[in-house]
Amino acid sequence: MPELPEVETMCRGISSIVGCEIERVELPPCHCRPITMEPSAAHLNRRLQGRRVTSIQRRGKRVMLCFDDQSRLVIEPRMTGLVLLADPPDPDHLRLRIQFRSPSNQSTTRSREIPTEMLVWDRRGLGTIRWMTESDYLEKVDSRLGPDAMCITEEQLRGNLANSKRPIKVALLDQSVVAGIGNLYAAEILFLAGVDPRTRCDRLTKPQWERIHPAITLVLQDAINHEGSTLSDGTYRNALNDPGNYQNMHRVYDRENLACPRCVDGVIRRIVQAQRATFFCPGCQRKSGRHPSVSNQTAT
Repeated sequence: MPELPEVETMCRGISSIVGCEIERVELPPCHCRPITMEPSAAHLNRRLQGRRVTSIQRRGKRVMLCFDDQSRLVIEPRMTGLVLLADPPDPDHLRLRIQFRSPSNQSTTRSREIPTEMLVWDRRGLGTIRWMTESDYLEKVDSRLGPDAMCITEEQLRGNLANSKRPIKVALLDQSVVAGIGNLYAAEILFLAGVDPRTRCDRLTKPQWERIHPAITLVLQDAINHEGSTLSDGTYRNALNDPGNYQNMHRVYDRENLACPRCVDGVIRRIVQAQRATFFCPGCQRKSGRHPSVSNQTAT
């Protein structure tokens, strides 16, 4: 489930490891489906021992630990993955343990507590962990992703999608077009913009594009501020193993048959698009006509 807000929250939650040196990389005992890891944990241990974490970065839905030799560990949590500095939800699905030692220059870190380890946990084993050189990352990851959803301009968004015959909801999930938006937030974005998720991209009007773009920023930033969405399965947790809060702000997602929070008579519907559930209000998300202003729809 982790999408851009959840992954951004993970990155912020583990920021205290910046400056730390890796002491050991371990593969905990796990009898579940193995996670994709390249190279092996033993190879990672040899590669990363003594390396210093210089920054934590996010690219789309990926958490990246960047090191002092310009390499990086690229973690893609996918459906059920977590990156933690606290105890995991359970020990049975722990996939990787990275242990740290204090930085050589202690004077720069006296004012903060130094983490002893970082954990990668994944209930379903769908995530990936890959160590990459800078050139590998640029070729195999960065070049294949579209502009980040928090940085994309209206001109880029419209230019990348305006000629597509796909429904706008489906198109927003294409990571090669815009990186970071997943199923949950695409539904929330289109509700905020007052756009029917079934509308073909090539049939959207200029005013509709002008509403979609700010809605992306508003929804994602609001979700980041509330540390992401923990749904009914309870899988997503932040880096300290605490739930997010944005699920309490959802306007349409997982609210089938409930009253629309915006229009008087609307009822939230659920449909399936590209094998994913879509939630929307037929009353105020129409393919044509006037729609409420995005500026009046921010969450409180």
